[in-house]
Amino acid sequence: MPVNATTSFLIILIMALVTFATRATPFLIFPKGKEVPKVVQYLGKVLTPAVIGLMVVYCLRETKVLTAPYGLAELIAGGAVVILHIWKRNNLLSIGAGTAIYMVLMQTVFR
Repeated sequence: MPVNATTSFLIILIMALVTFATRATPFLIFPKGKEVPKVVQYLGKVLTPAVIGLMVVYCLRETKVLTAPYGLAELIAGGAVVILHIWKRNNLLSIGAGTAIYMVLMQTVFR
């Protein structure tokens, strides 16, 4: 559905304001010098690994391990991600290379 320039501008403006509000709210709720509640500190420590674990489960949920190729492409690409991340500690490199390895394997080796 095409939209006119005014509608597009308003959509972009609203999204920019919402994005700014979500970035600024923590600074308003927890100003400098005020102690951050223990529950928020706990969530800050556990949510990142929990979200990453959830994404791994989501990505591998339909992997067929009982039929050929038995999830080998996923295993190889996942192993590459882990090795690259331990070696270089670079999220973009490890995820990008793992994705590229998976796509090459699926398009060439495991057709």
